[in-house]
Amino acid sequence: MNNRNYYAFSLVQILAVCALLWFLFTLPGPWEFQRDFGTVLLLIGVIGLAAARYQLGRSFAVRAEAHQLVTRGIYSRIRNPIYVFGAILIAGVILILHRPALCLFLIAIIILQVVRAHREARVLEAAFGDAYREYRRKTWF
Repeated sequence: MNNRNYYAFSLVQILAVCALLWFLFTLPGPWEFQRDFGTVLLLIGVIGLAAARYQLGRSFAVRAEAHQLVTRGIYSRIRNPIYVFGAILIAGVILILHRPALCLFLIAIIILQVVRAHREARVLEAAFGDAYREYRRKTWF
């Protein structure tokens, strides 16, 4: 991803998170356990996404590409933290909105993320070989 696209995409992500947080925190209604727990999940998801995206740096790509094998920080424990924290964030939104039917959306997202993770794994294994296989052996998802 070139510099201009990288910064534009990062800015769009930051603005989207700000808009989501503003919407959810100004949502009318009582703050009870479900909304509180959903907010905690949402914040964990946002912080985890931001940290993973930062640690991935220039290796981030919308399509599966092999720039470098990132194995530090969150990536030393989880191969796909953006997917994991994204699912946590969505679960938090579902709890905040009190819309259990949206769990179907979350399930669909998780299935798509698993498929995408397998596709990315093939690209990384082809590019980095034994180093990626060793990394995969030591990490979760």
